[in-house]
Amino acid sequence: MAFKSMFSVALLLSLWSTAGCDFFVEGVLQLECHDRYFVIAVDLAATGEVPRFEAVDGTGTYAITEHYAAKCGYSVSILSLLGLVELRASYFSCHTEKVPKETSFPDLLEEVTCASWLIFTTLFQGADFSFRFNLITSYKGVDAYYALNKTCSSPLPWSPREVTCEVNYMEVSVRNELPCQSGLSDGRSTFTPLYSPSTEDWQVTFQNPDAQFQPMNLSQARQQGYIVDLVHDRIVFRTPYGQPDSYLTEVTGVPVEVVHATVFSRQSWVVFMVDLMAACSKDEGSYDSGYMIWNTPEALYPSVGKTQISFGLNGNLMEQAAAVQKGFIMERYNSTVQIGIPYNAEGGYRKSFVSDGLFEFYIFNLYLKQTSVDERHEETVLLYRRTLVTPLLSSPLVAEDQTDVENGTFSINLGKVPRDVELTSVQLNGQGFAVPFSDAIAYTLTEVIHSNKSHSYTLKVPLHDPIVIQEFSKETAAMLHKLNINYTLIVTPGDKPYHYTISVTALIAVSPPSFDVVCTESGIDFKLAYRSFDYLWDFTIGSDRLTPVLAAKHGYTMSNDSQSLLLSVPLFTHGYKYTDIGLKGFLGTFTILVRDRETADIMTSAIKTCLFNTTEFIMCSTNGWMTVVVDLSAVPNGERPAHFHLVNSFCVPKEVDGTRVLFSFPLHSCGSTVKLARENVTYQNKIYLDTSENTVEGMTVQCMYPLASLHRLFYTLKFESDKEGVGTIIPFVETTKARITTTVTPQITRSPSLHLAPSYPTARYIKVYRVQSQPGQFS
Repeated sequence: MAFKSMFSVALLLSLWSTAGCDFFVEGVLQLECHDRYFVIAVDLAATGEVPRFEAVDGTGTYAITEHYAAKCGYSVSILSLLGLVELRASYFSCHTEKVPKETSFPDLLEEVTCASWLIFTTLFQGADFSFRFNLITSYKGVDAYYALNKTCSSPLPWSPREVTCEVNYMEVSVRNELPCQSGLSDGRSTFTPLYSPSTEDWQVTFQNPDAQFQPMNLSQARQQGYIVDLVHDRIVFRTPYGQPDSYLTEVTGVPVEVVHATVFSRQSWVVFMVDLMAACSKDEGSYDSGYMIWNTPEALYPSVGKTQISFGLNGNLMEQAAAVQKGFIMERYNSTVQIGIPYNAEGGYRKSFVSDGLFEFYIFNLYLKQTSVDERHEETVLLYRRTLVTPLLSSPLVAEDQTDVENGTFSINLGKVPRDVELTSVQLNGQGFAVPFSDAIAYTLTEVIHSNKSHSYTLKVPLHDPIVIQEFSKETAAMLHKLNINYTLIVTPGDKPYHYTISVTALIAVSPPSFDVVCTESGIDFKLAYRSFDYLWDFTIGSDRLTPVLAAKHGYTMSNDSQSLLLSVPLFTHGYKYTDIGLKGFLGTFTILVRDRETADIMTSAIKTCLFNTTEFIMCSTNGWMTVVVDLSAVPNGERPAHFHLVNSFCVPKEVDGTRVLFSFPLHSCGSTVKLARENVTYQNKIYLDTSENTVEGMTVQCMYPLASLHRLFYTLKFESDKEGVGTIIPFVETTKARITTTVTPQITRSPSLHLAPSYPTARYIKVYRVQSQPGQFS
């Protein structure tokens, strides 16, 4: 299978811990006795470099190498991915010491009679098995030895024939039924070849459908990797897989390895033969739809009726009904038994793996017992201990975008992160941050552990944080906020990184900015708190872009930084529009236009109208009207005036309140004079007071306009200007006794200033190219 190459040979050729993956919680070492084997499990974290084992008995110590383990009934697994090393020993392994529970017979080896042998074997049916091993660890080239000893008892009686299919060897043991012949000259001669070192009288031959093999004595067989032994009352035969004398066949479509050995001895005219056959399923398992499937033929050994099946994980057998309740599958079809293990079965082990992506595999230590009964009512028990490993399965992480635009937060949940995978760092738009985050940054990362052996991380980043990419999308007419996230995770133990990337976006509807505006006694204040996308807009006063230079030119007070814009606009500065002008006050309106920066289209505006109250003021409009409110209370001789008028006595106030008067008139009317200078033009008029005795010349009022805002002169009496004029109120100059007429004699000089009577106005037609529509003003 393809997944084989991705794991070590030790992983595929060894069983996982029979006590499950959690037994190391109690310590770094575990010694356990099971029904038919003894197990030692050691945490690799405590052993340093790869540990080694030695078997110990009365004759010395023996290094347990890979070849020696398969020959002598040991299985050593170094499972680096699982962080442990495990040794499993058969009760019939080479250096296991067998002693009866209550007594021993040290002299029995000297002479064994038929009667004494029957007593001996009966006593040994309840014997203990004593194991002695050395665990050897190495640190910086120095070896350390640890003695590990344990005595085990088999809790279950032995069946007449038991076959064990281990991961690296096959072992068959049969009950010793060699007859006791009282007529023999040597009562123990029947047993000597198996029990004593002298084995020349016994031979073993192998049967193979495709070849004929010559018999060999037991010494020769041992040299070739076979073990034949007499242990208590049982004859034991053991062989590694793949021996020259074994063969592979197919039974009901399942690959099976078979070794058929016959042990025999010729004593005089009597031949003793023991048939020893081991047959084991070599199915490696397959993965299908969430189940690890394993097959074995049902009829490897003769059976009357169906075989009895019980199975489980990690050395714990369950009856079929109990297994089905836990989600296992056991089916029979075409004389084949099929076991299905759910991928999340309790007792299995899951491991993550990084290889051009994040994968997972599952390890199951299948323990299966298959019992058949032949026509003689003799039981054959077939025991399987198999490590089943799934292929690499994709283990995709799940990222869920939970961004909350209303609260202004990117929120991304990275879920289905396996328990053995840890997040080590996060990159946000290329900028890296170690996990856990420091308190100095504005981002949060929350971990949640779930009951399904996974965990998740929730990352939160403010939408308007400088690290977020912000772009205006013309297609959606919205601001696109983009966050590219690169999660770096590692599988523990280990340091190989896995990168998971995701890009999240948020569209925020772009609305033009909104100013906070307040009226003050001296003008209007505008305030704007900048948003991240307010660079899309320009702010203008009319058609002129608002800049510090423009503000200084018009007398505004402006403060502008990356956070906010503050603009104070004093009364009577450029940009105001005045309405409802009266002696009790007037309305002043100031407008800031918000334009699209690319198209210059007006998107919205900040308009504020405020009521102002002043004792005196003068306004010079762009359409050629002068509006003035003055207080004429300082009348000579304290006389209260009866009437007020301009140079032209027919031009009277629109409103009078005691000594306060309001005049509003066209610049070319009411006897106004015009002064033309090099850079400006001034329109001037005077206010007169009629008392009971005479007429008094009051204040002079005038409006001055820059010539730069005027384009053609002296055509008609129409007036238009780009800009408002600058008005001035000049206090009383002198009083006269005679009544002043409405005709003013023009004063013509050659000086730069020209003074002409209004009947012959200096500016007859004034035109501008940009006309501001102001209907109803100064009517």
